Amino acid sequence: MSKRHLARSVAMQSLYQWDFRGNPSAALPAIIAETMREFGVGLEEHQQFVESLVDGVITHQKEIDERIAEYAIHWSVDQMTLVDRNILRIGVYEILHSSVDVPPKVALNEAIELAKNYGGPSSGKFVNGILGALYKDLEKKGSFTDSAASTTPSE
Repeated sequence: MSKRHLARSVAMQSLYQWDFRGNPSAALPAIIAETMREFGVGLEEHQQFVESLVDGVITHQKEIDERIAEYAIHWSVDQMTLVDRNILRIGVYEILHSSVDVPPKVALNEAIELAKNYGGPSSGKFVNGILGALYKDLEKKGSFTDSAASTTPSE
């Protein structure tokens, strides 16, 4: 498993705690630090990546949640499990806003893998359905360049 994948896992766990606690933005640095100590041993060089994912999701949360709601037919964002909701947030953020060179297909695949590892039995399909539909719509609109849409094994 790549270190970037593990770093995404730490970001998801940090967002889960933040969401579970009622979105206390002031507590985010402590939440990230504690999650890194507990689950991020050996990922110190990727702490900035974890922080950028968490900060990016929080900064763009309103828009991200609106995008999720647009594609999550029959589900409100508030009804989703905390795990699925925060995996989707990371996926949407990486597809739409990530300043790190992450191809959209990689972001999609990484979110699906997180859902399979941390979510319920149908979480992988749920995340795939929502992010896959977003990806296809953006692809139809020509939002991706050929190189941005491709996958790379380093992710």
